[in-house]
Amino acid sequence: MAIRQMLRRSFSGERRSPAEVPKGHLAVYVGENEKRRFVIPISYLNQPLFQELLYQAEEEYGFDHPMGGLTIPCSHEYFLEVTSQL
Repeated sequence: MAIRQMLRRSFSGERRSPAEVPKGHLAVYVGENEKRRFVIPISYLNQPLFQELLYQAEEEYGFDHPMGGLTIPCSHEYFLEVTSQL
């Protein structure tokens, strides 16, 4: 499944269980108020643009976030803009 298709599916609000995350991918939660789940390739973790988002998440939440998953505090639109450049 292409990454754009996965992002679209995630953005549409379709719920998936943790077991449905494909090998080599991870689920992240994105949003300032309303959190949405996106499934992204693990390779994004090595990209400088994505690492900046991770830094923002660390600044906002630290390493002990009540949601339990990797949460990125930016708008859905900005997240899609960044990931489209990776």
